[in-house]
Amino acid sequence: MSDCLFCKIVEGSIPSRKVYEDELVYAFHDIQPQAPVHLLVIPKKHIATMNDCEPEDQALLGHLLLSARRIAKEAGLEESGYRLVNNCGRDAGQVVFHIHWHILGGETLGPLNASGKG
Repeated sequence: MSDCLFCKIVEGSIPSRKVYEDELVYAFHDIQPQAPVHLLVIPKKHIATMNDCEPEDQALLGHLLLSARRIAKEAGLEESGYRLVNNCGRDAGQVVFHIHWHILGGETLGPLNASGKG
């Protein structure tokens, strides 16, 4: 996708603070962190949202989640805990339409919603 911010990060035309890369996954620091540790884990393959995933993406999705676990461990979050978040669609807060997971941690995290019932 030529206009996708995350595709440009993967190809190297936009800089990032990389924390992990393999043949399928790229992970980097979020430029607007919402926690002391805020990393993004993305597939190198462009998929706009979770709704756009196909059965042939099953292995890639599993690899992404296991990579997120490894990245969280390497970031020192395994013992204290972390939040793994995927927003799907505008109303859920998705801003960049290239699937990605946020790894958030490094402090006690509050509830997921404004009502405090998260």
